Amino acid sequence: MAVRELNFDDYSPAEMEKRVEAASKAKAKLSFLSLFMLSLLAGIFIAIGAEFYTLVVFDSNLSIGLTRVLGGIAFSTGLILVLIAGAELFTGNCLVMMGFASKAVTYKQLLKNWGLCYAGNFIGSLSVVFLMFFTNLWKMEDYMLGAKAVLIASGKVNLTFLEAFSRGILCNALVCLAVWLCFSARSVVSKIAAIVFPITAFVASGFEHSIANMYFIPMGILLKRNDGIKNAITRIAPGASLENLNIIGFLKNLMPVTIGNLIGGAIMVGLVYWLIIVLPERLKRKKS
Repeated sequence: MAVRELNFDDYSPAEMEKRVEAASKAKAKLSFLSLFMLSLLAGIFIAIGAEFYTLVVFDSNLSIGLTRVLGGIAFSTGLILVLIAGAELFTGNCLVMMGFASKAVTYKQLLKNWGLCYAGNFIGSLSVVFLMFFTNLWKMEDYMLGAKAVLIASGKVNLTFLEAFSRGILCNALVCLAVWLCFSARSVVSKIAAIVFPITAFVASGFEHSIANMYFIPMGILLKRNDGIKNAITRIAPGASLENLNIIGFLKNLMPVTIGNLIGGAIMVGLVYWLIIVLPERLKRKKS
């Protein structure tokens, strides 16, 4: 009987690229139902991370930086669930670009994966919005938790196009780096360690994640008319403007953030690492 060699070393970047390519092929072959259901789960998981973030930061007395770091660690729960439990997240699947560049995935398969993931993530995120609304947990601490949710959403819809776009690029560069690092890991513990630091960095820095915003902004829209929350906002942020916190403001945020996420993940991580690792090898083979 053949004995499999045990190896505790992490995978090298060249091995990671092969693993990403194999994963891209598997993702491309998923049936419509499987891909959609896994996308729903990913939207739910990221929304849970966003809700956890809101809970952690809403009444913190620490400095802004430390509060955001703790919130980032909490938000990491979402991507940990996606990558360990298994789900299909639009932003993480921007790495399928590596499989497309290697011609292991067709452009139709790529667009199907991204499009269905995005739709499924949106529905999954919204389902958590409504569930959280009916829990009434946002009434915690005399409506302060709900007020914080509204203020987070308001801050996002008041970003300019350029601000949202650039924050979207930086966000998904870090998200896809977290996913990329997971392909180096052999254990669950290593994967979690690979996820937490890049995700905490993006959250603490205030970058923009399109799928997380599918929870944050609708939650704010749903809560902003509540009288208890209005009173709480008056106490903690008397000059806050909620004028843009509506469906139009949501779409104006989502469009540039989504485009930025695509560029940050597919181009700045997926394509860049493909050019660094795969292209030189192919050129070398052609010369020989």
